[in-house]
Amino acid sequence: MWQPDIHKLLDQFAYHRQEPLIFNSGFFLLLFTAFMVVYTRIAHTHRAKLTFVTLFSLYFYYKSSGIYFLILVGSTLVDYTLANLIYRSKTHTRKLYLLVFSLVVNLGMLGYFKYTNFLHEIFSNLAGIAYQPLDIFLPVGVSFFTFQSLSYTIDIYRGTLKPVDNIFDYAFFVSFFPQLVAGPIVRASDFLPQINQPTVVTREMFGKGVFLIVTGLFKKAIISNYISLNFVDRIFDAPSLYTGLENLFGVYGYALQIYCDFSGYSDMAIGIALLLGFRFCLNFDSPYQSSSITEFWRRWHMSLSTWLRDYLYISLGGNRHGKLRTYFNQFITMVLGGLWHGASFRFILWGALHGLALALHKVFLEFRWFNPDQFRPAFKRVWHVGSVLLTFHFVCFCWIFFRAADMDTAWSVITQITTHFNAQILPDFAAGYKTVLLLMLLGYTLHYLPHALETRVAQLVTDSHLAWKMALVSAMIVLVIQTKSAGIQPFIYFQF
Repeated sequence: MWQPDIHKLLDQFAYHRQEPLIFNSGFFLLLFTAFMVVYTRIAHTHRAKLTFVTLFSLYFYYKSSGIYFLILVGSTLVDYTLANLIYRSKTHTRKLYLLVFSLVVNLGMLGYFKYTNFLHEIFSNLAGIAYQPLDIFLPVGVSFFTFQSLSYTIDIYRGTLKPVDNIFDYAFFVSFFPQLVAGPIVRASDFLPQINQPTVVTREMFGKGVFLIVTGLFKKAIISNYISLNFVDRIFDAPSLYTGLENLFGVYGYALQIYCDFSGYSDMAIGIALLLGFRFCLNFDSPYQSSSITEFWRRWHMSLSTWLRDYLYISLGGNRHGKLRTYFNQFITMVLGGLWHGASFRFILWGALHGLALALHKVFLEFRWFNPDQFRPAFKRVWHVGSVLLTFHFVCFCWIFFRAADMDTAWSVITQITTHFNAQILPDFAAGYKTVLLLMLLGYTLHYLPHALETRVAQLVTDSHLAWKMALVSAMIVLVIQTKSAGIQPFIYFQF
């Protein structure tokens, strides 16, 4: 007779730092199935639904960051209280003081966990003493839920949003598990109105949710994980051991890896939210199809780029104080965006390069001596393809600093590409990394397919019978099991 293992059962309530709970794990699949069984039975009851999902979200975060889930609870309590005080304040000065207090609390918390060791290292180098990093654990997703919570208090300060009446409604918004640990960064103004609406999952929502979950799993668990473990990590761990050709393909591989990893998570988050009756905004829109760096940032991590635009760039003055100030504001916004990604000069340089490119593109648009739109269609197509290739390779160049463990590694990659290319090894390289290159070719081919084709495939899945949808999900799960590595591969943006 089968006897349940009580120790294994209790172990599921313990936090394991090396095994965070993520969407592409087998345990999450089982857990989410059980979650949906309960959710579908209480979804029509407003308070029960919100309480159940909030508790599940806190458990989900606990399994990702352990006792640090109390930070999420504390942040929720503080910002809910401050937002209500801001809304009820009679004077602008008091509102401003309360907003500043909210900024200090949120950014101070983010700064402690994320930048203390960075500042400590700078101080140690300046003082000429040995640097010993402090034992500070970076809670998963702290950058995301901090920005999400700040959008709430800032919108209330600006008068564009009213606070929720119940703290559990706000807790539901901040902790909602699909986007909690790696985005997208959901705005309070977009999400809060959905909370009090009846839970309705239409056939279209269900079909699109299944499509997004399957495509997200394919991007993350098949393409991203495989090329990372079997090629990209090897190149960036020791670039000097490989030729410039291998390093170049390693950069191309990382560009695909980070896109498939991050957009794959976003796809799954949006898809899971749809199955629960909630809609998130699009977070990625085939960014490597962009023909300019400005367009790239309209398509890449759209929830972050619009957040930086609305809450940082505009707060700095936006484009209201002349062209030079506009360029400066854009540059500073991207530098700070780079610093948001990581406490390192590499990320600051990455942000600065993008900020400089954005400013130069604006200058080019102002002063360019010809307009390609006035030429024949054939030339326009050539110009567009050239612009896409130039933008893609600039982005890839910047990814080197984003991925490398330190500046020495980044320069080593660049040096190998520019001085030790060794193109004659291409046949041997292709033979040795056949599967990796085939997956890279597949990934980039799918990425550059027309939007119309992707829409038709999504609609085909939506219109299919439930049995076909389940067969598609089952086939993807089997494929993931067949290709998975020995250990869990967390999403790249978990560390940010």
